[in-house]
Amino acid sequence: MRSVRPRLPILIALCVAVSAASGQHAAKCADCHRQQATSQPSTGMAHALQSAASSPILGSHSKLAFHQGPFAYTIERQGDQSIYRVTSGSGPAAEEFSVPISWSFGLGAAGQTYLLNRDGRWYESRVSFYKDTDSLDLTVGARPEVPSSLNEAIGRELSKKGAEECFNCHATGALPGGVLNTDKLTAGVQCARCHEQTEAHLAGFETASVVIPPKLGRMSSEETADFCGQCHRTWATIAIQGPHNITNVRFQPYRLVNSRCYDAADARIRCTTCHDPHNDAPRALASFDKQCQACHSATKGKPGAKLCKVGKSECASCHMPKVEIKEAHNKFTDHWIRIARAGDPIPH
Repeated sequence: MRSVRPRLPILIALCVAVSAASGQHAAKCADCHRQQATSQPSTGMAHALQSAASSPILGSHSKLAFHQGPFAYTIERQGDQSIYRVTSGSGPAAEEFSVPISWSFGLGAAGQTYLLNRDGRWYESRVSFYKDTDSLDLTVGARPEVPSSLNEAIGRELSKKGAEECFNCHATGALPGGVLNTDKLTAGVQCARCHEQTEAHLAGFETASVVIPPKLGRMSSEETADFCGQCHRTWATIAIQGPHNITNVRFQPYRLVNSRCYDAADARIRCTTCHDPHNDAPRALASFDKQCQACHSATKGKPGAKLCKVGKSECASCHMPKVEIKEAHNKFTDHWIRIARAGDPIPH
């Protein structure tokens, strides 16, 4: 059996890399921002990246398997490591690739994808874990055709820019000095990922020269959409690069900006109007009604905003319907706010 294995076993250590500095920053932030610091660590964003060693999904599954054509995929737990293995064929001509998973991307509320390091290059695993089936399936965006070789079956090699974007969105402090350093990052989206000048701000309390970070709550709707769109994709990013199909329902800023009611100058339609970055979104749809009624109200609404003639509660259930993306094994809330009539094509 021929084996394809990484040449840098020392990279296994990457899977447990943690930055103590960012963790200390979060603890200090709690001195003044206790409410936010108490709720934020339990959010999905805070767990957007995990080492393979700390991943609850990998830790609770001793073995996961998937087959496509002649290729067999397994993720097998060995101590605090999870080994990603792809095999093809049998007998003397059989081929195998195996490597410890370095990082888990996504908390696993819907799915979780893995990053592998092979010869110093980052690869996105061709298969991902999906919660609804409690099993592996093709990663969203992976070509559905059977790979033509073992190398292709391993997964998608990330460009330098692609790897930087992945870690920059799922971790904190991943690009010190603009250079990707997985030894220095803190897993997940923590305070310093969104709030600039955090270190200078904290240091200022020791010198009585406090630096005040930019107040994100003062951003306009357009600025907020672009800020959140750094990771959730801006309107311009999707308009230029795509995807130009229904799978872009996953990219909320793009969908929101396309809404007829979107107004770049009106703070009532900002991302943060409905989503507190320090808390996961509430599940009860009625909890969002007051935000809708801030504009769509007969007494204090926005001039010209129409009133719904059908419903009085759970506005989002009709005007922001759930859209299923089968390959993602998930239904996404469509942020393209509209009158969504049954049978109408979904805009994209």
